[in-house]
Amino acid sequence: MKKLTIVIVNYNDYSTTKTLIDNIKDYECLTQILIVDNHSTDNSYKQLKKIENKKITVIRNNKSKSYAAGLNLGAKYLIKKYGKCNIIFSNSDIIIKEETDLVKLSKDTDKYNIGVVGPVINEHGTLNRGWPLPTTKKEILYNLPFISRYFKKKYSSYKENHYAEELAIVGAVSGCFFLVSSDLLKEINYFDETTHLYYEENILAKKIENTKYQIAIDTTIEVIHNHSVTIDKAESRINKYKILKTSQKYFVEKYLKANKIELFLLWMTNKLSLIILYIRCFIKK
Repeated sequence: MKKLTIVIVNYNDYSTTKTLIDNIKDYECLTQILIVDNHSTDNSYKQLKKIENKKITVIRNNKSKSYAAGLNLGAKYLIKKYGKCNIIFSNSDIIIKEETDLVKLSKDTDKYNIGVVGPVINEHGTLNRGWPLPTTKKEILYNLPFISRYFKKKYSSYKENHYAEELAIVGAVSGCFFLVSSDLLKEINYFDETTHLYYEENILAKKIENTKYQIAIDTTIEVIHNHSVTIDKAESRINKYKILKTSQKYFVEKYLKANKIELFLLWMTNKLSLIILYIRCFIKK
């Protein structure tokens, strides 16, 4: 079996990252635990360096870059060191139940040309089991105010029977925790670093689309995504929305090859949704 490694991306969250490290540091299946500090502005990097040992390594992005840039830095470090390997990419706020779950995820890549595999992600009781890749038409429908939820419910998930087998082939998996083979990463020239916070998973899936590899969910494995649920200020909600829609436009234009009419409709529905968001935030003040 290929060596199994893990990349954990940290940004201003030493305590949460340390909790995950304590969770997995004694897992014998992991050859290397690599922490990528993604240019934290607090003392995370200095604190993390204190827990380094033969198995745990901490490196740092010296410039403020995207989440995907942190993933690439970690992946290239591990591939240079170990050659062929399987790499788990993880947010810091993940809880792994059993060491054997990681072993099984790694073994899944030996089946049916699986290049990317994720577990079932439990997010405060909601199960994330991957989703179908969207089309440009669907992305436009997802922008429509008031009725976008209907279209997302209809198009952005699979029916329950899709998960009847141990391995369910899906369009994309959650970016908070997933495994990728090093051969696949090199073939697709790693992650696209253009977007930030949003659409990394769909972009990865599109890059894989024309390879021999498939993307799957192992329905027998579950990890917990223990992310905090916070109430954003109006300015924060609007800024995040703008980042989301910038990433959406990039994905639709570059990877879905949208034409000019489709891009105009996407722009128009984005603007309409933004106006509605401004109104909602104004009313709440």
